[in-house]
Amino acid sequence: DPPNKVKELKMTNLQRLRLAAGLSQSQLASKSGVNVRMIQQYECKDRNINKAQFDTVCKLSSALSIRAEDLREIGE
Repeated sequence: DPPNKVKELKMTNLQRLRLAAGLSQSQLASKSGVNVRMIQQYECKDRNINKAQFDTVCKLSSALSIRAEDLREIGE
């Protein structure tokens, strides 16, 4: 199904990894201690996760059981 593939390509790493972990944005917020609005802003690229505070990236990556660098967006 090509439309899903296109949508997947537009997803941020945060969104892709969050969905792979089976978490909603609010579940990730609870688990990580990062504000749900901030997670939404990173996922729709209103905020650049590459410029996020290290502490925020660590909280998100820990909650998702991934490496911090997995959240980086290449070419942003």
